[in-house]
Amino acid sequence: MAEVWIPPKLQQLTGGHQQVQVEGTTVRRLVNNLEAMYPGIKEYLIDESDEDLVPGLAVIVDGEVSVLGMLEKVQENSEVHFLSSIAGG
Repeated sequence: MAEVWIPPKLQQLTGGHQQVQVEGTTVRRLVNNLEAMYPGIKEYLIDESDEDLVPGLAVIVDGEVSVLGMLEKVQENSEVHFLSSIAGG
């Protein structure tokens, strides 16, 4: 199972867990399985079309920022991070 790191603001949905083990061969499947484990988390990760990450959220798989988003492949031993972009002025 992939190791998924949960953003701090979503850890209340995972019972305080910073990281969880999740099955899935793509980011989309990981998110769907996360939702099954922790109902409500998906709305913070996926946009209303259910096709892409919410604006301002990036997914990093094995240290690389994904350009494929929900379609990004995930290996069984992958490390996945969801990170919010930081805006400034």
